[in-house]
Amino acid sequence: MSGPVRALIADDEPLLRTHLAHHLAQLWPELQIAGEARNGREAVDLVEQLRPDVVFLDVHMPGMNGVEAARLMGPDVQIVFVTAYEQYAVAAFEQGAIDYLVNPSDAERLPESVARLRRRVAERRRLGASDGGLGQVTSEAPDVAGAGAAALSNLPSAELDAVLAALAGELRRRAPAGERLQWIRASVGQMIKLIPVDEVLYFRSDEKYTLVVWVGGEALIRKSIRELLDGLEPETFIQIHRSTIVNLRFVAQVLKGPNETAEVHLKGRNETLSVSRNHVHWFRQY
Repeated sequence: MSGPVRALIADDEPLLRTHLAHHLAQLWPELQIAGEARNGREAVDLVEQLRPDVVFLDVHMPGMNGVEAARLMGPDVQIVFVTAYEQYAVAAFEQGAIDYLVNPSDAERLPESVARLRRRVAERRRLGASDGGLGQVTSEAPDVAGAGAAALSNLPSAELDAVLAALAGELRRRAPAGERLQWIRASVGQMIKLIPVDEVLYFRSDEKYTLVVWVGGEALIRKSIRELLDGLEPETFIQIHRSTIVNLRFVAQVLKGPNETAEVHLKGRNETLSVSRNHVHWFRQY
């Protein structure tokens, strides 16, 4: 592949997008900013449309956050996470050996990240040209002391998804405890039912509604899986499918299935819940 290196900047703050673009222009003049996104969903869509080489992703954006967006972008793009104020996120990124910037003008890390990105993009293009575009970049040894030296796209796809899933959980785990959901408000007939979160067995969503199954019955709510995950205790509630969250307190056993899938069996109930291959890593320790 030839032509200028193309980048996408995703941040819900226009000023921060402009600020980062300005610093990138100074450090990497030939870099072309192909587009800007205001949220995670828009970033995913623009990656599909524009096929950039590099994406700078803000961690916390409305709707879909940066980590969740990265999980949908696949291994063909270099990703650097940007966090403007959440210092707690840095430890999570260091554990995952992922590139990050503490803010868009991080004087120390931005030049290092740009230098690494330039090498990786050049190597990817070189390998792609030598084998008809099918080359993959292997992990390079960290060249800078500290964390963040490995790019997301240098990881095997299964490992990549596991790292991003762990990061998403870590970010939720570090969120202030006061933001955790204690009750789920649901309409049951003509009544508004307050369902204690710790009595919920699982949540299952379709395009419009989410089914809440708890020890006392079932109800429909309008909260999405993503909104629920942001408020639930991550040590207790885990996502096992794109449409399903389960309460681990009600899990009796997990049985392995074909093609790296699994089935969750609930305590005292005959029904089972499917675990997709993208989420089966939660149970590998068992």
